[in-house]
Amino acid sequence: MIELSSKVEGKQFDLYKLEQKLKPIGYAIGGNWDYDHGAFDYKINDEEGYQFLRLPFTSIDGQLDARSCTVKLGRPFLLSHKYEAGLDDQGSTGTFSGTLNQFQEPVDKDASFPDRYIDIGKTLVQELETILLSD
Repeated sequence: MIELSSKVEGKQFDLYKLEQKLKPIGYAIGGNWDYDHGAFDYKINDEEGYQFLRLPFTSIDGQLDARSCTVKLGRPFLLSHKYEAGLDDQGSTGTFSGTLNQFQEPVDKDASFPDRYIDIGKTLVQELETILLSD
């Protein structure tokens, strides 16, 4: 994990409005959310596992699944997940099956982050600042 300082850290947003700004540019709410915290993920690459820019957030008034939830952004960071390649014996849908089970746990949840993607992550953080702080 590589933390990237950002001007968005500590800023507060309506979660719905934040989603409306981030989803069109490639962010999705990561699957590891709870009622009081979560993260937006931007997939940078998926050739050597998955490399993401993650933008964590915490609820400051209510639960994430409620209307009008305000969230506070945390410090963005880069992370890499490595998965074991192979056949998905449990979920075969015919003669051929995928080489990666999308529901499997990563073999390494905090794999080393390839240096060549760090500058991309920094550029993405600058884009976040422009989009979120321009209002």
